[in-house]
Amino acid sequence: MDFRLSEEQEALRESVRDFAREVVAPAIAEHYEQHTFPYEIIRQMGKMGLFGLPFPEEHGGMGGDYFALCLALEELARVDSSVAITLEAAVSLGAMPIHRFGTDEQKARWLPKLLSGEALASFGLTEPGTGSDAGGTQTRAVLDGDEWVINGSKAFITNSGTDITALVTVTAVTGVRPDGSKELSTIIVPSGTPGFTVAPGYSKVGWTASDTHELTFDDCRVPASNLLGERGRGFAQFLRILDEGRIAIAALAVGLAQGCLDESLRYAKEREAFGQPIGNYQAIQFKIADMEMKAHTARLAYYDAAARMLAGEPFKRQAAIAKLHASTIAVDNAREATQIHGGYGFMNEYPVARFWRDSKILEIGEGTSEVQRMVIARDLGM
Repeated sequence: MDFRLSEEQEALRESVRDFAREVVAPAIAEHYEQHTFPYEIIRQMGKMGLFGLPFPEEHGGMGGDYFALCLALEELARVDSSVAITLEAAVSLGAMPIHRFGTDEQKARWLPKLLSGEALASFGLTEPGTGSDAGGTQTRAVLDGDEWVINGSKAFITNSGTDITALVTVTAVTGVRPDGSKELSTIIVPSGTPGFTVAPGYSKVGWTASDTHELTFDDCRVPASNLLGERGRGFAQFLRILDEGRIAIAALAVGLAQGCLDESLRYAKEREAFGQPIGNYQAIQFKIADMEMKAHTARLAYYDAAARMLAGEPFKRQAAIAKLHASTIAVDNAREATQIHGGYGFMNEYPVARFWRDSKILEIGEGTSEVQRMVIARDLGM
C-alpha cells in the first residue's frame, strides 16, 4: 500500500494550502466575530474549481475524485473549519445527491451552478425531534396531482439560508410500505418556493462563519418531477451519501487537528518561560508528539476509507472508523493546543481558541460518535 500523493494531488494540496494561508487566514477572524458568511472567500473557492472537484467535466466539474475533495478539505480546515464545512456540505450533501441520483434534466438544471460555486445546495435530513434516529422522520410529502405537498420541519441544516442557496433536498415520508414501515423519499425544494421558510440563523458555539438554519414546510408545493431518485429509496440514498460524507468529515477533522499542531509548534518555539522556549520542556514536547501521532494515524484512516470507496470496495466500516477516530483526535488536539497556549489559548485573537470551539461538533454532525460505533459493530456482525 502506497499512501504517497501523486504530483497532481500534491499540486492541489499546495494550491489550497496557499489559498487558506493567504486568503482565508487574514479574513476569517472578523467573520467569526461578526457571525457573517464569507461570501468573498466562497467566490474565490468557486473560481479555483473547489466545488467541482469530484464531478465530471460534462456538468462543469473538474474531473477529479472524492479523495481530491478530501485533500482540499484538510488544507482548508488547517486554517478554518467554517470555510471547510461550507465546501464539504455544498459538495457531499448538496450537489452529490443530484449527481448520484438525479435525472438528466435535474443534473442539467442544477449541477452547473452548484459545481461552479455560483450557488449552494443543502440537505434536509435532521429534524428537531429526530437526530440520530433518521428513520423517525416526521416530515411528510403527499402527491396531489402533479405536485408534492410537503409539511414538516428540518433542523441544523448547513448552507440553507445564504444569499446564493439554490435548493434543499428534503427527506420526507411519502407513504407506507407493505410491511407497515415508512416509505421515505427525497425531494428537491428550490429556495423561495411558497410555503418554504428559512428561520433566522442559529447562535452557535463554533462554526460561526458557516450558515445553519431550521427550515419549515407549510403546504409547500413542488412539481412531482422534483422527486430525486426512486420513490421509496430515500433512506438508502441518504445512507450512501452519509457514508461518503463521513470520509470528508474525517478529512476536515484531520485538518483541524493538524492546524492545532501547526499553531502549537509555532507558539512553543516563540513563547519563553523560565528563561527558555517552552518547547524545550519535555512536558510540551510530549504533548506535541502525541498530537502528531494522532493526526498522522487519523489521516491514514481516511486515506484508507477513500481508497476503498474509489476502488468500488465496501467502505462503510472504514468510513465510520475514520470519522470516529478523526473527530476524537480533533477534540483532543484542540484541547492540548489550548493548554499549550495557556491563557492566550482562551483569547479569540489566537486561532486555537477558534479550533477549540469548532472541534466538538465533529463528534456530533453527520453521525455522532455513538452512531459510528453502532455502524462499526453492525458491520462486524454484532
